[in-house]
Order: sequence, then C-alpha cells, then structure tokens
Amino acid sequence: MGTQLQPSQLNSPGKDIESYLSSVHSIPILSKEEEQELALKLYEEDDLDAARQLVIHHLRFVVHIARSYQGYGLPLGDIIQEGNLGLMKAVDKYDPHRGVKLVSFAVHWIKAEIHEYILKNWRLVKIATTKAQRKLFFNLRSKKKSLDWLTKEEAEKIASDLNVEVKDVLHMENRLSSNDSSFDAPVSSGDDDEAMSPSQYLEDKTYDPEVIVASEQAENINKNELLSALKMLDDRSKDILQRRYLSDEKATLHDLADEYKISAERVRQIENSALKKLKSLMLEFA
Repeated sequence: MGTQLQPSQLNSPGKDIESYLSSVHSIPILSKEEEQELALKLYEEDDLDAARQLVIHHLRFVVHIARSYQGYGLPLGDIIQEGNLGLMKAVDKYDPHRGVKLVSFAVHWIKAEIHEYILKNWRLVKIATTKAQRKLFFNLRSKKKSLDWLTKEEAEKIASDLNVEVKDVLHMENRLSSNDSSFDAPVSSGDDDEAMSPSQYLEDKTYDPEVIVASEQAENINKNELLSALKMLDDRSKDILQRRYLSDEKATLHDLADEYKISAERVRQIENSALKKLKSLMLEFA
C-alpha cells in the first residue's frame, strides 16, 4: 500500500498540477478489507500512519470532486487543496463500525471545504454570507429550467424552497448571469481555434457509479437507523410521526385529533416529544 507521494503534498498540489494528478492516479484503490483494517487501526489504536494511508489512497476521489468545480474560474490546484483538508477532517471523524464506506462519509466534508473556499474567493458571491444565501448560490443554476431570466413564479418557488427572500434570488441571478453570458457558447481565445466554453469544464456526475453507490449506501444506513428508532416508540407516537412525516398523504393535527379524541394541541405535544426521543435514539445508534 506504499506510495511515492510525500506527506507535504497531501494538502498542497502546488504549481505542478499535472505531476500531482499523475501521482494521485498512480495510487491504487484500497480493497474493502484494506480500508477496514486501516480505519480500525486509526479508530481503536490512534495509528497516525493508518490515517495517512487512508488519506493518500482517497486523494483521487478529492480530485474527482474538485474537477466538478472548475466552472467557477478558480485554480484547480487550490480547489484540490481545500478538498484534501476536508478529506483529512473526514478521516479523523470516521467511525468504521457504522458500516459506511469512508468515501460515502468523506464526500460531505470535502464539498464543505471546497464550498467555503469558493465563497471566500469568487468575486461575484460576496453577498453569500448566510447559510441560506450559500445554499442559494450553489443551487440557483440547477433549479433554473433554462439560462433565460427567471419568471416571477420561478423566483418565488426557488425563494420558498431555499428559505430566502425573492429579492435575494433575483439579486443572485443578476450577478450570476453577468458571469454566465457565454456559459454554453465558445469563448474567443484570440487564436484561430475556439476555446472551450465554461460549461465544457463542468463534470457530469449524474451517472458516476462511485457517487451513486456511496449515496445509496449512506441513505440505507440512515433509513435503517430511523426504522429501528421508530420501533422503540409507543404505538400512538409512532403512528402520529409516520402519518405526519412518512406517509404520501400527510395527516393534519386536526385529522389525528379527531381520530384519537384529543385536542390538536395535544397531538402537537405528542409529536414534538416523539421527535425529540427519535433524535436521541438515532444519536445513540450513531
């Protein structure tokens, strides 16, 4: 499992990005058994060499994620560096006993570090100072049905979905659109050949098997923990939560109040108490 990559390169690809990428892709992927063995050494014995090995053998995954953020016009090496910091944090927090692959756990930490870097350095998004505005920045383009200006109804729907003001949606769209005027059109480079458009630098991750499997695995773990926690509630509390949150046709407080012959306020109290207990149980499972 050894590699030629030096420790100083773990979070700093440097100027020679091509050499770094070549080094990263030459590192073999760990087998399930190898990953589990290293993770247990780190978790149970605080083995720092095991931590280093886990980081090194997942650097290519950071590169994979970092490439999808090239459309923001920031240096790929810097994006990778931030993603590597997220990977290190994930390795430090990883619990192998939960049955989730490290890559499934690490993806959220990697993206979080990259998001913070983009928000701090991309000149058009200095307004994204709150959690809601950051969410708006990273979701606005995907929620737009086309590159045309948003209609009033679309702006209101996006504002509602992301819990921001309509004026914030329109303001962000205006700032993003000024940068994306040539998003799909080739950009003139001054040479005879046409340069690639920004859209051609963005990676389509829709059918990436590794990301799909990792997401499904994490979702299954969470679902199983939720079902186990629900079984530990009393029948009435469990029924109220299932019909309020898990059914296709969600029941209202008054619907349940009429059925159980109690007040709607009492149903709300039972619901809140059950949610708190459910959260506590799931934290114990984690």
